[in-house]
Amino acid sequence: MAELINLNKARKAREKAAAKTRAAENRAKHGVTKGAKAATKLEAERARRNLDGVKRED
Repeated sequence: MAELINLNKARKAREKAAAKTRAAENRAKHGVTKGAKAATKLEAERARRNLDGVKRED
């Protein structure tokens, strides 16, 4: 006898997989999130201030 499947679950699984691939494409297309950009900017600013703080004046 053939394996029984729930068509509703199969449909939802197929749609979920399609949504995952679409999300991955959008992440690649639109780049870095706003929060990640802000974190990178803060880290660069902190590094710059730290470097300026330890700079020697000759």
